[in-house]
Amino acid sequence: MIKLFKVKEKQRELAENANGKPPIKKQSAGELRLHKDISELNLPETCSISFPNGKDDLMNFEVTIRPDEGYYMGGTFVFSFSISSIYPHEAPKVKCKTKVYHPNIDLEGNVCLNILREDWKPVLNINTIIYGLYHLFTEPNHEDPLNHEAAAVLSDNPSMFESNVRRAMSGGYVGETFFQRCI
Repeated sequence: MIKLFKVKEKQRELAENANGKPPIKKQSAGELRLHKDISELNLPETCSISFPNGKDDLMNFEVTIRPDEGYYMGGTFVFSFSISSIYPHEAPKVKCKTKVYHPNIDLEGNVCLNILREDWKPVLNINTIIYGLYHLFTEPNHEDPLNHEAAAVLSDNPSMFESNVRRAMSGGYVGETFFQRCI
């Protein structure tokens, strides 16, 4: 019975290709859902999305966030998104490409956002993640850190934290770590 289905599928593919057109690539369920999510995006003016590999590669894209309030106001932060074929049953992989002094983003670009880990649910979407990332810049969370040093400074001395953020965003050293200008 299974062989019969494979034979029929092969015959259908040959018939579709007989007209000289290249075969049509079938989209995975993850690609279909992602296409829907992207078409329904409702981004704030401070966020934008781009496809560095072209529109044919929807599964990998970048989001740029430019906070207009808080410690990170005026900065430009780029995040790469990598979506698996089983999305939305698996959360997207998100990395910050901009080195940033932040309690919830480590120096390798890993992001501590609960909806990308234990609180991910298939009903969530790309829009939710982008708003979550934006919220990290307007309200950094020192209670769930990846960068423990930045979290301690934010908790103990907010004015020193603000000074460190400004120094890092302007292109300079915070401690022994150099940050590229992102303002």
